[in-house]
Amino acid sequence: MVPYAATATPTGTDPSTIYAILALTTVIITVGYFLGCWLWPFGACRRCKGTGKRRSPFGRAFGLCRRCDGSGRTLRIGRVIINTLREMHDKGGSK
Repeated sequence: MVPYAATATPTGTDPSTIYAILALTTVIITVGYFLGCWLWPFGACRRCKGTGKRRSPFGRAFGLCRRCDGSGRTLRIGRVIINTLREMHDKGGSK
C-alpha cells in the first residue's frame, strides 16, 4: 500500500463559494468606502499635503495652492462620483 501525502488544499472546497465570498467582500468594501465619502466628503489636497501652501522651488517664499485654493482640502473621488450620480438622477437622465 502506498502512503498518501498530505495536501494543503481542502478536498471539499467549491470554487463557487470562494467567488461568492470574494464578491461579498468586494461589495462590503465598496459600500464602506462610499459611506465614508458621504460622511467625510473632503480629503487632504495631494499637491500641498493639506497645508494650503505651495512653496517656491528655493524654499523661501510660498503661495496658495492652486488645486485647493489655499484651503488644503479637495473632494474625494468617491464623492465626485456620488455628486455625478445625484445630478444624473435629478435631471432624470435627459440633457
